[in-house]
Amino acid sequence: MAKRLRLAARARTAPLFAHAYAFHLNMRFGGMTPLHLADFTAAQRLSGLKLHVDDGEQASLGRMDGDALAGFAAQMKARGLELHVETSTTAPHGLADAVRIALATGATSLRCYPRYEGRVSQIIAWTIADLRRLADFDPQGRLRYTLEQHEDLKSEELIHIIEAVGNPRLSLLFDFGNMINAYERPMPALAIQAPHITEVHVKDCLVQPDRGGWAHLACLSGEGRLPIQAMLLELLLLGEDRPQVLAFGLEEEEGYFAPALRRPSDGPDPFIPARTASFTGRGTGDLGPRLSREAAAAHRQVETIRTMLEDIALEAERTEG
Repeated sequence: MAKRLRLAARARTAPLFAHAYAFHLNMRFGGMTPLHLADFTAAQRLSGLKLHVDDGEQASLGRMDGDALAGFAAQMKARGLELHVETSTTAPHGLADAVRIALATGATSLRCYPRYEGRVSQIIAWTIADLRRLADFDPQGRLRYTLEQHEDLKSEELIHIIEAVGNPRLSLLFDFGNMINAYERPMPALAIQAPHITEVHVKDCLVQPDRGGWAHLACLSGEGRLPIQAMLLELLLLGEDRPQVLAFGLEEEEGYFAPALRRPSDGPDPFIPARTASFTGRGTGDLGPRLSREAAAAHRQVETIRTMLEDIALEAERTEG
């Protein structure tokens, strides 16, 4: 009884965050700025915003000076929004700079992930060494940190990194589709990572065979192959006295493609090639309609996920009754 009542309450109060990647093309080519994204977040009555240090090109957090970062922090506070900063590296220089930006903007959380070329064993060792420096970059422990599963490492390898680093402020960010590229399935990956998950990226994708492994092609939420509602339910149940998951980032990524990085034929220590940070191609057609479709998809995902959460709540109540 208590479990179902708790589930219904958590589904209706889930901390939904806007994610800048839902406006990836608009922020690269359409002149959308972090402040515009904050306005969208507030208008949608979301809890906060997940923003990469490079989102917004010239207007990005990474290009702002100290006064501009403080001004953005004030704008977020005025809107009553929590800020989570993201970066696409664990390398010391990039990680230290992202910590500086996060602290200057009043952010509460910083997401990172390794983007190294090398054997899996090397990537794991380098990442552990990188993340052990978090205490040097943030000696007062003002930020929470999340390591995201980002297409190359498997769930058990991520758990090993978290446990080896041993920083109580470091946990996992679970992305709904990124395990596909490491040749894992969503629900088993979630079960393995569950004890360490505190944040989430919500998206959908199609799964495609790719050189003996699996690639993923992101699509509109509800139109892909991922068990979104089942994952939401399991994530909402994490934590006894209080919810374990502190942020559900709405990361609609229609058109984003990520190739297979792990395969069943891998040897004991496979090689991961170099790769760029994530981006979605603009396509060859007229950019204007593409930007409009992207914005419409971001709005629609908010509605889709809220509907799924309400369905979870109603089902819990019906079963209870």
